[in-house]
Amino acid sequence: MKTFLQLREAKSKMPPGQHVFDTKLKGTEIMIHKHRGKFQLYIDGEKLDDFSKMDAAKKAGIEFVKAAKE
Repeated sequence: MKTFLQLREAKSKMPPGQHVFDTKLKGTEIMIHKHRGKFQLYIDGEKLDDFSKMDAAKKAGIEFVKAAKE
């Protein structure tokens, strides 16, 4: 039987929009895509939120990972 992690990794595709930023922090992938004039933040391939500025999306993603991994 496949685990949830295996199913999620098999499904992983690049989200819609232009890929503008990505990094790994504490083993977690942070991606930002620009789609329809908004910057969409993805943590491990799952959409977290939309932002109007890329700097706000970066900051929120880094803070989220730091808080989750403590």
